[in-house]
Amino acid sequence: MHHIRVQHAPFDIATEQQALWRGQPQVGAVVTFTGLTRDINEGVRIHRLTLEHYPGMTEKVLEAIADEAAGRWPVEGIRLIHRVGTLAPQDPIVFVGVAARHRRAAFAACEFLIDSLKTQAPFWKKEARDDGDHWIAARGEDEAAARRWQP
Repeated sequence: MHHIRVQHAPFDIATEQQALWRGQPQVGAVVTFTGLTRDINEGVRIHRLTLEHYPGMTEKVLEAIADEAAGRWPVEGIRLIHRVGTLAPQDPIVFVGVAARHRRAAFAACEFLIDSLKTQAPFWKKEARDDGDHWIAARGEDEAAARRWQP
């Protein structure tokens, strides 16, 4: 039901999306989110983004987030893929996909997954920018988005 990957290699968005519904005729909705590496942050040009993670722990956190989503909404499948290593602007960095019988569950679960991933998963990001290399801190708006899912 859950497919979790943390990888250096690029992923194919269409392939990942199709994997959510192929062979599952009960699926009536697939909702996906793909995050891309930006070329500007806080008005400063970004040349590349380097992502690090805690192997083993990262996958466990992502699995727990997927388990929580599956416990909240009736979903048929979840795919979470996050890249690590060095990425250029416009490179896909994260894929979140949810398959469900109905669209409301798929939309809600997908939004919950990306909000939770952004605040709970142990990833560290360093931007190579025009003004030097900078580690990126968690954004307040990401924290606020994640809080709305708390009971």
